[in-house]
Amino acid sequence: MVQEIYIIDDNLEMTETIEQLFKNEKIYKFKTVKNDNIDIALKSIPALIIINEDGINRNILELCNQIRQDEDNNITPIIVIGKSSDKEHRISILKTLVEYYIVKPIDEDYIYYTIKNLIRLMYMNRRVSPLTGLPGNVQIQTEMKKRLLKKQEFSVLYVDLDNFKSYNDLYGFTKGDEIIKFTARTIAKNIHNSELEDCFIGHIGGDDFVVILPNVNCEEICKNIINEFDEKVLQYFGKEDAQRGYVEVANRRGIMEQFPLTSISIGVVVAENRQIP
Repeated sequence: MVQEIYIIDDNLEMTETIEQLFKNEKIYKFKTVKNDNIDIALKSIPALIIINEDGINRNILELCNQIRQDEDNNITPIIVIGKSSDKEHRISILKTLVEYYIVKPIDEDYIYYTIKNLIRLMYMNRRVSPLTGLPGNVQIQTEMKKRLLKKQEFSVLYVDLDNFKSYNDLYGFTKGDEIIKFTARTIAKNIHNSELEDCFIGHIGGDDFVVILPNVNCEEICKNIINEFDEKVLQYFGKEDAQRGYVEVANRRGIMEQFPLTSISIGVVVAENRQIP
């Protein structure tokens, strides 16, 4: 997934320097934002903000506070780069919840790994699912909002499992977790095989997943996910259950009921022509 990094600076020199460091890594996209365009830029919710303190005609503390008070960017990491050797000044900036203050001249290796590690940390912190390793609700909401604000055409796939509760009741939560992980792998594999760029897969929680695709025609992808799931999910059932095509589970009254094997359903919402129908 492309990581957009905004460099707040009234000239292009710093952006060009940092872009050169990442010239072989296409997932990082750097964009210069001038001081008078900050309000507009914040609406795009970048993955990271870098501020060249010496390249803007504005109070740095006011700017940092503005970013932190913005609802959509209150957790966006910030790096301030400046030539100040005054410790008290640097500390005052860090008190605005800025992650790093880097003193000029810039050490290229230091800024390179600081950017990479901050992006990685932010990505990891937004993962609320240790089970699947997929981004959770915060990142899902951010990703959808970014695309809506940019008025992009995209599809949202809502994926959930049918008759999953009966599986958990019969086989237990440990086995249920295995199906959840299998579902995540199946979705990821088919999205990867589609060769579409800028795709996003999120885990809402439980047996609910979200996929965001930059393509409003996603019927084939949905069919592939469903077909692979139906074929391979049988390995998570006992031989007898798999052969007869249903499981028997006692309800709260102790009466045995029959439930179909766990299957997968996908609902699709299309954001097309700058509107969501």
